[in-house]
Amino acid sequence: MNNEYDTFISYLQHEKRYSAHTILAYDTDLKQFLDFLQAQYQLNLPSEATHFIIRSWIVSLMENKLDPRSVNRKITTLRTLYRYLVRQGSVQKNPMLKVQAPKTKKKLPEYVDEEKMERLFETSPEVKNDFESVRNYLMVDFFYRTGVRLSELIGLKITDVNLFSLTITVLGKRNKVRQIPITNSFKTILQNYLSVRTQFLNEVGVESAHFFVGNTGNKMYPGFVYRVVKSSISQVSTGKKKGPHILRHSFATAMLNHGADINAIKEILGHSSLAATQVYTHNSIEKLKEVYKQAFPKA
Repeated sequence: MNNEYDTFISYLQHEKRYSAHTILAYDTDLKQFLDFLQAQYQLNLPSEATHFIIRSWIVSLMENKLDPRSVNRKITTLRTLYRYLVRQGSVQKNPMLKVQAPKTKKKLPEYVDEEKMERLFETSPEVKNDFESVRNYLMVDFFYRTGVRLSELIGLKITDVNLFSLTITVLGKRNKVRQIPITNSFKTILQNYLSVRTQFLNEVGVESAHFFVGNTGNKMYPGFVYRVVKSSISQVSTGKKKGPHILRHSFATAMLNHGADINAIKEILGHSSLAATQVYTHNSIEKLKEVYKQAFPKA
């Protein structure tokens, strides 16, 4: 590609320690930008682009009806790139200082309400004592009780689950470690799973350090977990989104609705800033409006 591109990607991997998913998004955005520079202006390096050229790329994206949220993501990529190039001395003035992002409508996170989640666990077929049934049921329950991300659940190790201190240690984004508390009732469910898991691994003759394992005893992959969660949520929800992240949103919304402190939710979710957590307060306010209309005599 080019030296500026290569060193920047290396910087994201080794210094910023971004996840593979995030680096892939940056990589895609940068390749599209570099293709544009070459095709429209015969330029090969990002440092050769002016703010006028960058604006023209953004305009072309919007003319092609790209969603404003996607455009903003690409702008974020360029902002990170040019801050890096300024520090490296490749550019004197940051051209992104004169580039404005298009306005986007704030989308409230979708979630499955508590009543539906309770119905899901009540109406789910009685869990058989075979490994797959116990594990699949627990995965959905685990997402909803802890608010962990998909990658965090897959990467969870046996040693991360401490049934004595009733805590789960999670390795989150940018290698940030956090602890999530669990209840005694959930401890009992986890103990049952561990018992079934041990028997299953003995039968297939596999050893694994991972807490959740696949049907062959090895580490699970994202697509499999997504399908299990989607199948479960489909039993109670007709919403478009039915992946693991919807359970993370559901967890946060339920916590807020029951009066949890937003800073505590921030720590449990592993958000780097409070702004990321505050989006859930909108859902909580909608719940309050419903209660107000039903309870207040003059509503």
